[in-house]
Amino acid sequence: MAGPASLILISVFAVLTALGIPLALSITAAAIAAVLLVLPFDMALFTAAQKMLASLDSFTLLAVPFFILSGVIMNSGGIAIRLVDFAKLIAGRIPGSLAQTNIAGNMLFGAISGSAIAASTSIGGVMVPMQKREGYDPGFAAAVNIASAPTGMLIPPSTAFIIYSLVAGGASISALFMGGAVAGALWGVGMMILTGIIARRRGWPVARGISAREAVGVVGRAIPSLMLIVLIIGGIMAGIVTAVEASGIAVIYTMLLAFVIHRTVPLRALPGFLIETVQMTGAIMLLLAASAALSFAMAFTGIPAAVTSIILAISEDPVMVMLIINLLLLVVGCFMDMGPAILIFTPILLPIAQKVGYDPVHFGVIMIFNLAIGTITPPVGTGLFVGAGVAKVKVETAVRALGPFYLLLLATLLVVTYVPALTMWLPRHFGL
Repeated sequence: MAGPASLILISVFAVLTALGIPLALSITAAAIAAVLLVLPFDMALFTAAQKMLASLDSFTLLAVPFFILSGVIMNSGGIAIRLVDFAKLIAGRIPGSLAQTNIAGNMLFGAISGSAIAASTSIGGVMVPMQKREGYDPGFAAAVNIASAPTGMLIPPSTAFIIYSLVAGGASISALFMGGAVAGALWGVGMMILTGIIARRRGWPVARGISAREAVGVVGRAIPSLMLIVLIIGGIMAGIVTAVEASGIAVIYTMLLAFVIHRTVPLRALPGFLIETVQMTGAIMLLLAASAALSFAMAFTGIPAAVTSIILAISEDPVMVMLIINLLLLVVGCFMDMGPAILIFTPILLPIAQKVGYDPVHFGVIMIFNLAIGTITPPVGTGLFVGAGVAKVKVETAVRALGPFYLLLLATLLVVTYVPALTMWLPRHFGL
């Protein structure tokens, strides 16, 4: 049954997507069409609706709108320049200091906003022109900004991990956040090392030092924004708050930051922020509900079991199985946005990873890492096109300059995949 069901599901989904039907509707229709092989129409429709509604009855989902609202407020709060100054303080004396500042700034901004695109435009909009003025190659400046922006998808808070947790059947969000923090740090630090090597070879300048008084001022201006990272990650690591509670705290703190402490946003902007949050949350909820129908259809028709049998027939060696899964996810990430990819492929690939001994949390970090690489990879990578636009360079120019960073990220992916003691040490240390 899995063969005909797979054919129907893929065909219906492909046709509806090509016709421009919204993704959630395409997924739901494809799921119902596949189930029609074994159930009458009315029962298939009723069961799909039941599964969709049940999937949204989750307390964990409260974290999604809260983290989105927090990110929306922070994106409009004028914190980019404060984080850039702080990042300069951290990375300013390393070879290629402006590029290093771009990387550190994207990591910090991504951790606060949870958005790679926001980091690329906000931090890159400041740092890329500065790099050009200092004689950095425009393609390289674009590549540094593009390749470092996705760290925000890994470093908490990350909506991608919340979505994965729900689709994966309740994998600990706190553990995913901690694992993502390790993977994001590996991504960012690896980029800084490679950038330093390239900058030293090309003779790019190191920024001038600043006085102790200036440094104190920079830290003082950045501390209120950086405290959000401490509140979220520190609170979860210490076991003081859950991920859902941390999301609520994040909203309250960002509102205080934007409306009271920095006063960079007028209070009248709040309704607009709420509307944007509702729109983004609604889209995510529709996709989550559709993925529940899809998961039911695939499980009911035996698709995951069939895929598992096919892959394990090729090899039962965990190294080879995970290599196949990584290659598949890298290809998927090149053509599909992260959200739909998580929703569609988690029910298929997670059982295979578990069969060869991988923990759902570890696999979640691997999956998000793969798909994050896909966001900066042709032909569809949104982060690639946005970053090229920010830098005002051709996409082809950016891709050529990204070559060394692609190799670095693939090597880092192998470390994340095959060295669980490193990837999972933080969640295990805190008993998550």
